[in-house]
Amino acid sequence: MNSVERWTLLAVVVSGVGFMLLERRFPYNRGQPAFRTGFWIDIVLYCVVQSYVLGIVIGRMIQFLDAHSTLASLGALAGWPVIAQIAFFLVTHDLYIYWFHRLQHRVPWLWRLHEAHHSVQQVDWLSGVRSHALEILINQSVEFAPIVLLGAAPPVAVIKGAISAIWGMFIHANLDVRLGPLQYVVNGPEMHRWHHATDRAAYDKNFATKFAWWDWLFGTAFFPDRGCRKARGYGLAYVQYPERFPLDYFVQQAYAFRPTLEPEREA
Repeated sequence: MNSVERWTLLAVVVSGVGFMLLERRFPYNRGQPAFRTGFWIDIVLYCVVQSYVLGIVIGRMIQFLDAHSTLASLGALAGWPVIAQIAFFLVTHDLYIYWFHRLQHRVPWLWRLHEAHHSVQQVDWLSGVRSHALEILINQSVEFAPIVLLGAAPPVAVIKGAISAIWGMFIHANLDVRLGPLQYVVNGPEMHRWHHATDRAAYDKNFATKFAWWDWLFGTAFFPDRGCRKARGYGLAYVQYPERFPLDYFVQQAYAFRPTLEPEREA
């Protein structure tokens, strides 16, 4: 592990602890426990085990693509400053995530892969890690393959990954954060929590991850009374995901392949 990897790992861990502490002091939804139902499934099996295994799989896939293409040797971004490379991939990947995320809410089989992410009934800094393994396989391959294939500097993937992890914790955090006019530019908890809400008016809204401008630009923003009203309930109205540690991680993965018996999606 080189110095960049060490510092970014430290930043992610410190951010996670920091968000957890801040949730105790400035909660969006009061009374939400620090160690909510499903906490240990999310932190051990999704955050650590799944991330580690899929990191190896995705890394091998990208190595294979790199070995059988000449794209990286062209060094398309080699002359760019590292900060410009990071900014480029942050914006372009965020645009991809916006549209793919929106598609997941429209296409039934893609929704099934995304369903696990919406199953948490108490949204907090950790709940963003809960995503089906196949969804992560798709999104992180699309995230990191271009970084390698376009010949970006070695630190770019590590720094980009750390920013994504920290921002994911931030937008899901149970924090009463008011970004004011910045909410039209960057995404934060006050808008993203509505994406997970059981309020029907909020269904299929607020798809952005880092940059809120995508939702405002493409007409999918939902921000009632500009933050004066709060979301209260979260999760899936039509199915209860089992939350017993550790075996129910595998049940949650299998739910994506169950027969379609439930009525039209309610959350």
